[in-house]
Amino acid sequence: MTTKLTTSLALAGVLAGAVTLLAQPAKADDASKEKCFGVSLAGKNDCAAGPGTSCAGTNKVDYNGVSWKLVPKGTCLTMATPFGPGSLTAIKRPS
Repeated sequence: MTTKLTTSLALAGVLAGAVTLLAQPAKADDASKEKCFGVSLAGKNDCAAGPGTSCAGTNKVDYNGVSWKLVPKGTCLTMATPFGPGSLTAIKRPS
């Protein structure tokens, strides 16, 4: 193999590894984070707790009250949305 091809293959491997790490789902057991319901945009939720969604990225509605996003601990209740602040438990929001 040529040096250029070897370098290209090595770079492709590094990039594939980085993409894999970035694609890992958020971990709900991280002590520095908390689940915040009603703050995620459509397709940007970390997981779900209601009908029409199964888990990460499946929410179809902005600010869905049954879908959550992991946020830094202590910030959820201060996050503003068009429907009010985030919540530490599932909430009823327009769907």
